[in-house]
Amino acid sequence: MVTQCSPPQVLLKGLSYCPCYSFSIQTCVRADMKKMMCFKIYYEEEFSFFFLLPFMQNFTKAGEQDAVRCNTRANLISAGCQENEIISPANKLNIAKNDPLSASENGQVVQMRPQKIDLDLRPGLPVSFNVSFKAAEGHPVDLYYLMDLSYSMRDDLANVKVLGTDLFAALRKITKHARIGFGAFVDKTVLPYTNTNKEKLLKPCDENDQQCQAAFGYRHVLSLTPNKNDFEAEVKKQFISGNLDSPEGSLDAMMQAAVCEDKIGWNSNSTRLIVLTTDAGFHMAGDGKLAGILEPNDEQCHMENNLYVKSTEMDYPSVGQLATQLEKNRIQTIFAVTQNVESVYKELSKMIPKSEVGVLSSDSKNVVELIEGAYNALSSKVTITHDSLPENVRVVYRPICSHGEKSENQGVCDQVRVIFEITVTADLCMENKFFTISPRGIKDTLTVTINTTCKCQCDTAGPIGDPHPHCNMRGSISCGICRCNKGHVGQFCSCKIGDKDEHTLRASCQKDNGTKCEGRGDCVCGRCECHNTDSGSQYYGPYCECDDDHCEKYQNQQCGGNGECRCGKCECNPGFEGSTCQCKTSDEACRTVNNSVCNGRGSCKCNQCECRGGYQRPHCLECPGCTDPCQTKSGPFKKNCSEACKTISSKIVEKFTFTSKECKQKDSEGCWMTFKLVQLVGEDNYEAEIRKQRECPPPPNFIAIIRGSVAAVHLIGILLLMLIKLLRYMKDLKEFRKFENEKKKSKWAEVRHHSELFVQTEIAVTHFRLVSLDSDCVFVLVSC
Repeated sequence: MVTQCSPPQVLLKGLSYCPCYSFSIQTCVRADMKKMMCFKIYYEEEFSFFFLLPFMQNFTKAGEQDAVRCNTRANLISAGCQENEIISPANKLNIAKNDPLSASENGQVVQMRPQKIDLDLRPGLPVSFNVSFKAAEGHPVDLYYLMDLSYSMRDDLANVKVLGTDLFAALRKITKHARIGFGAFVDKTVLPYTNTNKEKLLKPCDENDQQCQAAFGYRHVLSLTPNKNDFEAEVKKQFISGNLDSPEGSLDAMMQAAVCEDKIGWNSNSTRLIVLTTDAGFHMAGDGKLAGILEPNDEQCHMENNLYVKSTEMDYPSVGQLATQLEKNRIQTIFAVTQNVESVYKELSKMIPKSEVGVLSSDSKNVVELIEGAYNALSSKVTITHDSLPENVRVVYRPICSHGEKSENQGVCDQVRVIFEITVTADLCMENKFFTISPRGIKDTLTVTINTTCKCQCDTAGPIGDPHPHCNMRGSISCGICRCNKGHVGQFCSCKIGDKDEHTLRASCQKDNGTKCEGRGDCVCGRCECHNTDSGSQYYGPYCECDDDHCEKYQNQQCGGNGECRCGKCECNPGFEGSTCQCKTSDEACRTVNNSVCNGRGSCKCNQCECRGGYQRPHCLECPGCTDPCQTKSGPFKKNCSEACKTISSKIVEKFTFTSKECKQKDSEGCWMTFKLVQLVGEDNYEAEIRKQRECPPPPNFIAIIRGSVAAVHLIGILLLMLIKLLRYMKDLKEFRKFENEKKKSKWAEVRHHSELFVQTEIAVTHFRLVSLDSDCVFVLVSC
């Protein structure tokens, strides 16, 4: 572990000095890395700590901690250290492999050197080295033509079918080792991207189009081949297809073309190009949810019988996933698109390394010129970058060319031969960590292996040597520091442990189980021997907890120049006070017009009132947050008034002379009395003026009360009688209605009886009516 040692000092296990601390290994790092030294020191523990130091035996003076050995070269020499006694490890760089830049007829080329570097670094100290790159002429090129075969591209397909001769002619201008392949895509064969009607899946084009192939996602048509006739033959077999929405599954197709290395036939030593031709946008990760496809793209090859078989099961890849796989497989991309989607693919190109965008004509006649121009643009710019860096490693690139771009992640230069200056810094200790640097789209790589120097080199840790007088003959010298024999501890091995163990001795030097001697001294035989401070004075106290150099300052002077520092606190000279002795002892500004100090409601400190109980400065006169004295200093105290109001002096007046607000309160006789209060010096000291005239309510009118009571009784009696009468009426009405109902039922029974008689004698009655119309019986029957 390496800790940044920022001047002037940092903490080591609570110490207020450099060096820093890291169990068994320590390197101290400052801003001026090249001037730092290294030393080793042994404390009264089982660990050895490594610092920057000279290894002279008597370099430290009495009371000085061994940390003074950690310094710059100039300071160590000025303190008496000899040049040959200073240890300062330097960075080491070893070029393990450095094949020259070359090219061969069989396509094997070296375009970048060196190929392997071993670094042995001091943590925090950067090292720089140069990397040369030269683009090889005639380098093999693999071009995979990936075409959108949706219905809107039917005119373009006709031109692409006769493209082979011109395309190969253009590639021959670049290299003799050119190969070309072909693939096609449309979109996922599920709703809402494609009509899933069985007939439409087989023929997604218009009914008038006889040459139409079934819907598909991505199809690999032709593996990379140097034969132009094979290319033209396979492309001529292709027919247009179709889908429903405008965006296409181009990212699906590019992902499979990138990861299916064996299916496509990519050459491991070639420059790899994918040319994507389309007139529409693209679907990306998340769009699959519209079709209920929730499984994310796994960036794996899923080709069977030259078809992408997971098209309807996996979501589209994200732009980030595609960019990662294209860069991992060293594939450069040329987007040949129509004008209507040019801006879309230019934004996409910004996120995909080593890609270019060209505008197709409406029928793709200019595709050869477009590919040739885009390739020249790609090959004329060199971008060098790295893979995943180990933790706590930084890399900065500085291209040495006229139009270079310096960056911490990559170096870019628009020349075919360029030198990059690469700076590597390891911030912490590490062993056998490595990363690779390579140009984008090129196979060549540089492997950088990093180890760090975290051990001091003055002495190696070995068996204890001969006893030395510097260590009281109880230990040996290592890097100028005593390594004590067993049973002895201390800076000079002067303490004999005896029956005690080291843990018990160290515990007696720790305050509240804290840091040993507060980090300001050495624990010798269970007692703290304190170090000197930076000013030359000494820490003191049982645990070295005190010093006279770290009190508060006022106007950049310790204790304001008006006192002395004692164990971190100021002891002021007579006539001064305050935490930094910044104030003269005076209460002039705290005195009021009545010659009291802060009105008796506060104390005067630093010639300024510090008020109590919510009273406010400058003289503690007002208390906005206090309870209203009108409520707390009054009440009906008839029997114990003198006890309850002993802090109030009062007088009865005809007219008020005080200017404070009026207060009202009922007395023990129920009368309202009016008074005013004025607070005197002190917190609970008042004077009151009480108006002589009280406001007493008139006595009650007993005659009116009696008359009202009698009237109320009469009114209540009348109301009760009316209520009783109403209830009796309601009851009678109910009985009458019941009687009426019974009466109606009786009449109905009688009518029903006569009706039965009428039915039985209907013939006789009719005859009788014919004999005598004036008969009473006939009249009755007719009426019935």
